[in-house]
Amino acid sequence: MRGGSRLSYTTRVTLLALASGLPGIIVALALLWRAQLDTTLKGAFILVVLGSWIALVHALREGIARPLRTLSNLLAALREGDYSVRGRLPSAGTLTNDPLAGLLLEFNFLSDTLREQRLGVLEADALLRQVMDEMDMALFAFDSTRHLRWLNRAGRQLLGEPAARLVDKTASELGLAGCLEGEVPRTLTGLFGGRSVPWELRRREFRQGGISHQLVVLTDLQRTLHEEERLAWQRLVRVLGHEINNSLTPIQSIASSLQELVQQTPPPEDWEEDVARGLSIIHRRSEALGRFMSAYARLAKLPPPRMVTVDVGAWVRRVAELESRLPVSVREGPAVSLQGDGDQLDQLLINLVRNAVDAAMETGGGVVLSWSLTASHVEVWVEDQGPGLSATTNLFVPFFTTKPAGSGIGLVLGRQIAESHRGSLSLENRTDERGCRARLRLPLRPSTSA
Repeated sequence: MRGGSRLSYTTRVTLLALASGLPGIIVALALLWRAQLDTTLKGAFILVVLGSWIALVHALREGIARPLRTLSNLLAALREGDYSVRGRLPSAGTLTNDPLAGLLLEFNFLSDTLREQRLGVLEADALLRQVMDEMDMALFAFDSTRHLRWLNRAGRQLLGEPAARLVDKTASELGLAGCLEGEVPRTLTGLFGGRSVPWELRRREFRQGGISHQLVVLTDLQRTLHEEERLAWQRLVRVLGHEINNSLTPIQSIASSLQELVQQTPPPEDWEEDVARGLSIIHRRSEALGRFMSAYARLAKLPPPRMVTVDVGAWVRRVAELESRLPVSVREGPAVSLQGDGDQLDQLLINLVRNAVDAAMETGGGVVLSWSLTASHVEVWVEDQGPGLSATTNLFVPFFTTKPAGSGIGLVLGRQIAESHRGSLSLENRTDERGCRARLRLPLRPSTSA
């Protein structure tokens, strides 16, 4: 049978029970009919046999249908999320021979597994929500219709209202419509109340319940910038104080000694030599302090780059020819040009070559300049055969130097020039042989956000 003509399971069980007892009933009725009994007694026996047959059919049907109804109720409880229900099992000795007991046992195992999994999901969800609430970043989840579905504590503090008043509002109503459009990551200002606070915007797409959602992440850059600014000032004051004290302390000490010397009556016979020697030391320390302040001014007043077309090969060869203390080899690379400030790039590469030559002269090694090309960048390499780097911690710390006459700004100034060109500068020890390798990475085309 098909469609609506298919009999129900209960009806089929009833018909099967009737059919299974029908041969016995026919035989019993036939024997009663042929028996030499009173007609009334025959009728009573026939009624008893038919009644017993119907009662047995009903009991058989209920015996089969009741466990199935019980199992249906148990499964309905699971579907509703009630994992506390259990099937009542018979004694342990009958489990191996009772299919229904085995079915209930598997149901109980399934219920326990689903309960543990739900508890794990709930605990993981609670932990995730707690972690996201502890984040300083403001998180907002919008559905495909741009309605807010969730936000963390930082988001609630940012908007200044509880979650109950914010959820289900559109991005336009919350003033966040611009966060769902445009490229990311990017920096935004004036989002909330027109305040000129910089925010970093990031956005990710995720799916929940088969529906696309957008996760908007807003990071307050002002706090980070203020902290970095405070640390930078601390480092600068520490370095400035160290350098100034290095010059002022001996100047103060020698000036005090000279003052005592000239006040002696009569003065010592060699007082003129002592005065000349003291003034010479004061002069040298004053010059050192002047050089330091000049180097600081150069580092602090680096102008923005003026972009022109720079031929990389000609630039590298020109800088190599400027070094007169040691021949600098040039390993030719591909013909390529980039946009950059020619004077600043010259200064950057000259400093790198000068450092490489200083290192190579200590060991009698050489220096090689080369360049290579990637899909979007030019990489210029300065390799020396010097002693290598003993420590890289302070390489780019302003005014730190290991050279007696060094200013400590060469690498710092070089990195500043590279970053102003949207590039990078790094130094590392060579792995193929002794020495150091400097890598200057510059973009082929200037960034539009520069």
